[in-house]
Amino acid sequence: MGPVSPRRLMRVAAFVLALLSTLVCAAAATARSTVVSPGFYRSVLDDQRAYDRLYDEVLVDPHAVSVTRPLLARLPIPEAQLSSNIKVILPPDSVRDLTGRQIDSVVGYLDGDRDTLVLTVDLAPVLSNLNDLTQIYFGDLVSSVQEQPEPDFAAFSADLSAALREVTAGRVPAGLPSLPLTDEQAGRAADALLRTVTGPGREGLRPEVEGALADGDVATALAAVAPAAVTDRTRDAAARLRATAGGATWDLTRTLEASGNDLTALHRARPYTSFGLGLTEALSASLVVVSLLVLWFTGPSAPGRRLMPVGWALAGGGALTALGAALVRLVADGRVVDARASWPPSLARLVDDLQLAAFDKVTITAVVTALVPVAAGALLAGVGWFLQVRPRPSFSPLRARWVALAASGAAVAGMLAVPLAVGPSTPRVCEGHAWLCDRRYDEVAYLTSHNANSTTVDRFIGPLQDPAIPAQLDDGVRALQLDTYRWERPDEITGRLAESDFTPEQREFIASAVERVNPPREGLWLCHAVCRAGAIPLVPTLKQLGSWMRAHPTEVVTLIVQDAISGKDTEKAFQQAGLTNLLHTPDPDPAKPWPTLGEMIDSGRRLVVFAEQADGPASWYRNFYRYGMETPFAFRSPQEMTCVPNRGGTGKRLFLLNHFITNNGGSRLDAGKVNARRYALDRAHACEHDRGRPVNFIAVDYTTIGDVQGAVDELNANR
Repeated sequence: MGPVSPRRLMRVAAFVLALLSTLVCAAAATARSTVVSPGFYRSVLDDQRAYDRLYDEVLVDPHAVSVTRPLLARLPIPEAQLSSNIKVILPPDSVRDLTGRQIDSVVGYLDGDRDTLVLTVDLAPVLSNLNDLTQIYFGDLVSSVQEQPEPDFAAFSADLSAALREVTAGRVPAGLPSLPLTDEQAGRAADALLRTVTGPGREGLRPEVEGALADGDVATALAAVAPAAVTDRTRDAAARLRATAGGATWDLTRTLEASGNDLTALHRARPYTSFGLGLTEALSASLVVVSLLVLWFTGPSAPGRRLMPVGWALAGGGALTALGAALVRLVADGRVVDARASWPPSLARLVDDLQLAAFDKVTITAVVTALVPVAAGALLAGVGWFLQVRPRPSFSPLRARWVALAASGAAVAGMLAVPLAVGPSTPRVCEGHAWLCDRRYDEVAYLTSHNANSTTVDRFIGPLQDPAIPAQLDDGVRALQLDTYRWERPDEITGRLAESDFTPEQREFIASAVERVNPPREGLWLCHAVCRAGAIPLVPTLKQLGSWMRAHPTEVVTLIVQDAISGKDTEKAFQQAGLTNLLHTPDPDPAKPWPTLGEMIDSGRRLVVFAEQADGPASWYRNFYRYGMETPFAFRSPQEMTCVPNRGGTGKRLFLLNHFITNNGGSRLDAGKVNARRYALDRAHACEHDRGRPVNFIAVDYTTIGDVQGAVDELNANR
């Protein structure tokens, strides 16, 4: 065998270079559109419904109680109050923002913009929300103790400090009760009191405490125990704070490392991702073109024989890329963070699902990218084979060269462009979900707050909601039922009270306070039947709504107004609030399909306003019952709930499900039952079956009780 010619060596080298550079080009393009793209991670989170699952699965997992309950016990709010307001303390938008910052940190590290991987969470917004909730709860307690409508924190603090100084000094503060006890009761009470003392002097206090309690002298027993208890509790609290707090920033990197997850996979990947993927793509693409040109110009003179090696090089490089992606997927388990045995099962499932979904998306993107050079190479090889089998004199080497250049250029361009097209990027999100953007407004379910303006925060008598309207929106409410009024005259009180759902005691209280407590006020108001039972001004509330919507540009909000003011006054109020550029005008024909949420969001017209009575004069202010139908709403028990037609009849595109109990006012106990996720879902499905239309608005009292939001999410996910 004679020596191999330089020309042949050059062709072999060019062929190998074409294979490898195609592989590198496809891999770099895949990495650029996935592992170093913030949109890739956000799309995985949205596809796996991570934010919904956090609230609906992880935070309510019974296996998490051993962790969450001791944590909640350290906060100055009852556990039930805190857990029912979890979306107020930690709103979904805040979770999304905090997660986005971690994504930016990971991508910056992989892309080489950051030398170290540091994941930190700013807890200041969460602590601020928690403080607000604490103030609301504590304020209610203080005002009830002081027997006045508004809490006087300064006076309360002064009185409390004075009493504490007396007790810790061993003196009896004035006003403590006397309580005669039997010897057995005194012994049990002494045990309970002495458990508050953890120091060595506890048993020395027992004779004095038991003697005082046996005499019914509660004050002396407290005064004996308090100095030691306060000292011990202060010391313990300080130690806990030093161990748990450490500021308002949570270092996730250290937490992961302490749990055995040092993110090794990310550190191993960084040398390959940080070396300028753009530069790698450009260099490898250039090498693909150069190597293919060398193959062409050093090939045989016959056009068919020249095309085939070029085609095989391209197809081989693509096949090598697909094979590599498949092997990596087969060998690797797709995990960067390992779930610990101590994690709640729901958290472990969520973390695993996210990692596996991300790994699958990377693999799919790489394989689809590899198909581009495979297809182009197969085309060139096929044309070359055809020309060899059936030579065509008209197919000159010049024409063959242009075919080769065109196919090769298309393959290189495709490898660079396809990952951007098929690789996940930041999905378009509507109402918190990418899949809802293509749904019509009349095909989507919305959590609806019945009498949204009647809140505990705004001190309504007989409130039907707890958080204020902006907090309700933060908590997932997307439709608000509001009652617009002018302040009633004294002679109108009796009639309004008779038609209201207040209890007899509430009616008597309101009637007695007509002039003494709540004198009439001018202007337009949001009230619940009677403005003297609670009122918030209409225009400032609408301004708050506008501010919230502009801060959340992908949200569609609906108002259903029980209107006791004219349509003209309502139109003027919306103009004064600056909402005219947000208002959506429904089609004059109620039977016409509505636009998609995406179309409404793109137009900027994403605030829909209906009236129960009026129909105009503004074109955007339409009567709800022309467009929608409803169920009855005066149910006195859950067993009475039905789906029979009420206002609006049947056959309308919009469907309002009145899902609350009115038994002399709102019922928190019944809300605990009917607001359960399964209960709401079962009734929605039953009414949808009866009416032949999807439920759009599930109107409930006390939206923070139960999980109607979970029911709404499931309805939307399953449609």
